[in-house]
Amino acid sequence: MDLDKAINNRRSIRNYKPRKPDWRDILECIDATRQVPMAGNIFSPQFIIINDEKIIKKIAEYSFQDFIAQAKYVVVFVTKTEKTTLNFKERAKKYLPQQAGAAIQTFLLKLTEMGLSTCWIGHFEDREIKKILKIPEENEIEAIFPIGYSNEKPKPKIPKGDLYTLLYFNKWGEERMKDITGKTRLEG
Repeated sequence: MDLDKAINNRRSIRNYKPRKPDWRDILECIDATRQVPMAGNIFSPQFIIINDEKIIKKIAEYSFQDFIAQAKYVVVFVTKTEKTTLNFKERAKKYLPQQAGAAIQTFLLKLTEMGLSTCWIGHFEDREIKKILKIPEENEIEAIFPIGYSNEKPKPKIPKGDLYTLLYFNKWGEERMKDITGKTRLEG
């Protein structure tokens, strides 16, 4: 699958077939995240793959989203903060979420390419999930991903606005690209 197709086909899926994915496919998706740029080349993302039904049900409970319990696998994405914070001090607060977002997007696109489905879960009880999974307090749970094969017809994507409502040129509020003479392209 090419990148544009993966971007356009990715959807949040909340209903999974009972068929269990091959865990090696999930590992391949996690492995793809190692290509993401990281501040100081310090790889901060960590992953926990869960296939224990009891733990998955607890995660569903503490995420307040029952559909998670349908998944045969759940991946919990954790940011290990220590090395990045040690090296970049206050700037780490900016770098760590950026790195997590880049790694998550890569993970989501690779899952789509592999024919797997998920839904990005960002609402959960951090303290309870950390307790269940024995995640050290100083680390951050970024997201939870139930993984399976879609058992729903994907809804069409909702447009996020016209490109030109999101874009400025050279400075905030400048809505048109100017050529070297200072005229906007539309002025001729």
